[in-house]
Amino acid sequence: MLASDSSVKFSIEMEKIFFTKMSGAGNDFVFLDKNLNANLTITKEFVGKICDRRNGIGADGLITIEDSSTHNFIMHYFNADGSTGSLCANGARCAILFAAESGRLTTSKAEFISNEVEYKGEVISDSEIKFYLNPPQKIKYNFKIKAGGKLLNAHFADTGSPHVVIDINETEGFLNSLDTLPIESLGREIRNLPEFSPGGTNVNVVDVKDGVIHIRTYERGVESETLACGTGSVAAAVICYVTKKLSVPVKIIPKSNEKLFVNFDVENSKVKNLSLSGPAKVTFTGEIKI
Repeated sequence: MLASDSSVKFSIEMEKIFFTKMSGAGNDFVFLDKNLNANLTITKEFVGKICDRRNGIGADGLITIEDSSTHNFIMHYFNADGSTGSLCANGARCAILFAAESGRLTTSKAEFISNEVEYKGEVISDSEIKFYLNPPQKIKYNFKIKAGGKLLNAHFADTGSPHVVIDINETEGFLNSLDTLPIESLGREIRNLPEFSPGGTNVNVVDVKDGVIHIRTYERGVESETLACGTGSVAAAVICYVTKKLSVPVKIIPKSNEKLFVNFDVENSKVKNLSLSGPAKVTFTGEIKI
């Protein structure tokens, strides 16, 4: 038995982690600056604990920022489940703001590395950040997928992350309301369809009204609906530009109701100068012991 003596003490070694919580149009992230966390070791389990909304800080993903001798900074993005390898556009926009506020930018322009790819962006104002993406890959229009016991018309674009886009107006009444859409169950089913293996896909359902895209997104890696998804918004904008004859910049309203704008040029049927603009902010800073 343990002694009841008050002199008996337990010593548990804990590592103190300094963090910044940020939001990009409702897409939220925990940022860890490697200058403030010198002994930082990232594991899948660590990311899961940090992003846990009940027992951790809570976030859609975790992002580390470190110095670079050739660029303003290096960004590493991890989904809430610890997976990595895909682009996070709202995370990148937040990273640009983080770099500005941590003194890594000398002008409003940013050049940085994410997943060993070079990207650019800029601070437009205190509340608006623009991120430049590479042209989308593997665009596919009007193919059928089976989900919810129905055949659905779908589109696909890889904007740094793979995205299925479904227009509720092309579903013959099966998905007739974006507000009541069962995005969790439908998104999970489509995300895991064999035609999108290996890796799966993100799932976006859109409703275009008066030239504005209203969108809800189920994100792989988070395995849930998020309040906004940058690469999903870009995929929807590029696809609806063709299918709905939208004009650019394309206005996107995600679940958070915070407006995003996708802009690009088209030359010889190719997308160029692709960008995502919208709000980004620091919500709070703090420390956590692991």
